[in-house]
Amino acid sequence: MEYVTRIVIIGGGPGGYEAALVAAQLGAEVTVVDCDGLGGASVLTDCVPSKTLIATAEVMTTFDSSHEELGISVGEEAPAESRLIGVELGKVNRRVKRLALAQSHDITASVTRAGARVLRGRGRLEPNQNPDGSRNVVVRAADGTEETLTADAVLVATGAHPREIPDAQPDGERILNWMQVYDLDELPEELIVVGSGVTGAEFAGAYQALGSKVTLVSSRDRVLPGEDPDAAAVLEDVFRRRGMNVMARSRAQSAKRVGDRVEVTLADGRVITGTHCLMAVGSIPNTAGIGLEESGVRLKESGHIWTDRVSRTSAPGVYAAGDCTGVLPLASVAAMQGRIAMYHFLGDAVAPLNLKAVSANVFTDPEIATVGYTQADVDAGRIDARMVKLPLLRNPRAKMQGIRDGFVKMFCRPGTGIVVGGVVVAPRASELIHPISIAVDNNLTVEQIANAFTVYPSLSGSLAEVARQLHTRGMQQAQREA
Repeated sequence: MEYVTRIVIIGGGPGGYEAALVAAQLGAEVTVVDCDGLGGASVLTDCVPSKTLIATAEVMTTFDSSHEELGISVGEEAPAESRLIGVELGKVNRRVKRLALAQSHDITASVTRAGARVLRGRGRLEPNQNPDGSRNVVVRAADGTEETLTADAVLVATGAHPREIPDAQPDGERILNWMQVYDLDELPEELIVVGSGVTGAEFAGAYQALGSKVTLVSSRDRVLPGEDPDAAAVLEDVFRRRGMNVMARSRAQSAKRVGDRVEVTLADGRVITGTHCLMAVGSIPNTAGIGLEESGVRLKESGHIWTDRVSRTSAPGVYAAGDCTGVLPLASVAAMQGRIAMYHFLGDAVAPLNLKAVSANVFTDPEIATVGYTQADVDAGRIDARMVKLPLLRNPRAKMQGIRDGFVKMFCRPGTGIVVGGVVVAPRASELIHPISIAVDNNLTVEQIANAFTVYPSLSGSLAEVARQLHTRGMQQAQREA
C-alpha cells in the first residue's frame, strides 16, 4: 500500500487555502482546520471587504473631483451643494458582506474540489512528536467536541486580530475596529480615525469620499510613515485639500462614549470629539493558546512566529505562513509562504521567499504601489541606485482624465541599469506597478523598459518615460566618467 503524506493546516486564510491547493495537487492528504470560513480575515473582514468599500468611495471621489473639469453637469438648476451624489452606507455594507461570503464559498469549493478536507473548529498543536516524527493536532469544534488529527507536517496560518488600546475598547457601535465597520447602517457624520498606517489611511480616505467629516490622528510626523516619503506627502496633501483634518504627532490615549458621541483624549491632554471612532492601531498575531511554544515553535517578542525563507519554524515538521509570522502583512505574501512551505516539505522545486520582488499597494485615492528597493534603502546606503521621479501632470492621458496628483519613480543600478525598485502614485497604481515588478523579478534594464512599446496615450507611458530618462542619465554619466 502506497503511503500518503498527511498535511494539517491550521487557519484558512490565503496562506492556508493556497497551501491546501498546492498540497492536494501534489497528492497529499490535506485537512484544513478553520473556525470562521475559508478566506480568513483577508476575505471576510479585511482585504476583500475594505477594497469593496473603497471601490464605492473611488467612484464618489472620481466624480466629485473631476466632473466639472470634464464638463459633466448634474442638476444644473439645483444649488451647487445639492448636486453631488450621495451614498447609502447600509446598502454598501450589505454588498460588502455578500461579496465577502461569496468569495469565501468559492474558495471552499475550490479547496474541496481539489480533494482537501475542511474541518470547522480551532486547532491546537500537541507538544510531543510521535515516534515516527509525525505530530498531533487537536481540533475543538464549537460544541466542545474534539478530534485528533495526525500530520506529517503542520502549517500554522492563524492570521492576526486588531490591536486594542486598553482605554479605547471597541463597542461595535461608536468605537469600532476595522472588523466592525461593516455593521454600520448609517454613514458616520464625524469620524475620528486613530492610526495613520495603511489601514487607517485607507479607511480615512474612503469615509471622507463617502461623505463623512474625517479627523485622522497620527502619532508620527506624517501619514503612512512606512511608505515612500514622496508618496506619503502627496497623499497627505490630497487628504488636507479635500477637507480632512490630519493631526500629526498626536498620540491617542483613550476613547470613550459620551451619549451619542465619542471623546478621544490625546497624550498631550487635548480632547477631540466625533460621532464615531475607528481604531486602526495595528494587529496582534493569533499565536497564543495553540500549543506553539510547548511544541518548540519559537516566537518573537511581538508574538509572531519565527520562520526562515522556506516557511520553516524552529520545530521540525511545523511551518508557518501569513500575518502570524509578521513577515509582510499582505495576502500575496501569505499565499506565497503557504505554497513555498508545501513545495519544500513535499519535495517539489522551490525558490526561497524574496521580499524584494513583492509588490504592494495602499488603496487610497490616489493609490500608492511599490516594489523592490525603496528610497529609504538608497538613503541608508543599503543599495547604490539612481532614481528618476516623473510627475503625472506631464502625462497626456492624465491630463485628459483630470488627474493632477501622482508620480512614477524608478530606481536602477548605476552601472548596469538593472531596475531594482519603483513607486507609482496614481489612480489604479496597483495595475501600473506590474511592469516594474516584472522588471525587478527578472533583472530587466531601464533600456529594455524604455524600448518596449506603450499605448499612446496611456498612464503606462510614464513608466517608459522614466526608464528613458534613467537610461539617458546613465549614458551621460558614463560619458563623463570616460
